[in-house]
Amino acid sequence: MLGYDDKRNFFRMMVNSPCQIQVNDEESSRTMQAVCKDISATGMSLEVDEPSIEIGTDVTVSIDSNSSQIPSLSAVAKVVRCVPETDSSCIVGVEISEMK
Repeated sequence: MLGYDDKRNFFRMMVNSPCQIQVNDEESSRTMQAVCKDISATGMSLEVDEPSIEIGTDVTVSIDSNSSQIPSLSAVAKVVRCVPETDSSCIVGVEISEMK
């Protein structure tokens, strides 16, 4: 029987879409390219080409739409998880605090 074993309150939608992240940390404000692996009503999973991003860092995530019928997405979020994938990349979990 197929079941919903994930304990999340919202389903995640797999998107694997290129996106842009603006990182706003104590060091500086910088922009990087990433891939949004999945998204839900309250968060996203992002693959970035950096070894890590500190938990608690504020970011703005922008995903452009290729369709005139689907609007682009822009969200303010906070890093809640960072798991290294390789020596030079990681998967970042963010919690959305505001949709723009």
